[in-house]
Amino acid sequence: MTAIDKAIPSASTSDLTVDQKRLVIVGASGMVGGYALRYALDNSAVKSVTSIGRKKLGITHPKLKEVLHQNFADCSSLADVLSGQDAAVFCLGTYTGAVSDAQLRTITVDYTIGFARVFRSSSPDAVFSFLSGSGADPTGRSRLAFARYKGEAEKALLAAGFPSVYIFRPAYIYPVEPRREPNFSYRLMRAIYPAFRVLFPNQVIRADDLAGAMVGLVVRGAGRERRNLVLENRDIRAMVESLHAKRMGGG
Repeated sequence: MTAIDKAIPSASTSDLTVDQKRLVIVGASGMVGGYALRYALDNSAVKSVTSIGRKKLGITHPKLKEVLHQNFADCSSLADVLSGQDAAVFCLGTYTGAVSDAQLRTITVDYTIGFARVFRSSSPDAVFSFLSGSGADPTGRSRLAFARYKGEAEKALLAAGFPSVYIFRPAYIYPVEPRREPNFSYRLMRAIYPAFRVLFPNQVIRADDLAGAMVGLVVRGAGRERRNLVLENRDIRAMVESLHAKRMGGG
């Protein structure tokens, strides 16, 4: 059994119904967050999903509670909503170049830390799954602003006192469904993706697979031992393959 297999133990149907999870998803209007929401709503191990974001999702579901929150600089008003939850899947973010450097840091670092602080206070036993990025640098030495800011957010989350923090560091995230790409680099990557995934499989991940791994880990847990995990793109792909194998095998 590999380390990835240990991170996602199998569960029986009876276990899933008895120990159903209450999830919070932040950023469900985004690409990865949207898939995370779908997986959570379709998962029999999930009892309820609270979506927190700035935009209405335009969907209804018996499990779903939608909370609109415009000012992520102050999440104190979410304290009651976040009480009694089992996990958060945090996918809020923006693209480099889409906003100013100051806004990039605010969204990447300040919003993450501010939300995490309120969530930790309201649900002290909950775990936290964070969408970071390849190259994230907790030392702050990287020349890339994105890497420094993601690293800063990671460092703060790991020190926040959560029982477990799962940090996902994907490389290129393939959108799967057609969309308007944010810049030329993304348009180029989408065009060459078929060849790129063959030549450099550990540098790409499908958006739906990434979301499935983020939800799967908080639902099934990282084994009996509470621990933090930092998952690079290679690790995420291995996790996805393990999950697919267990589904095919009925595990």
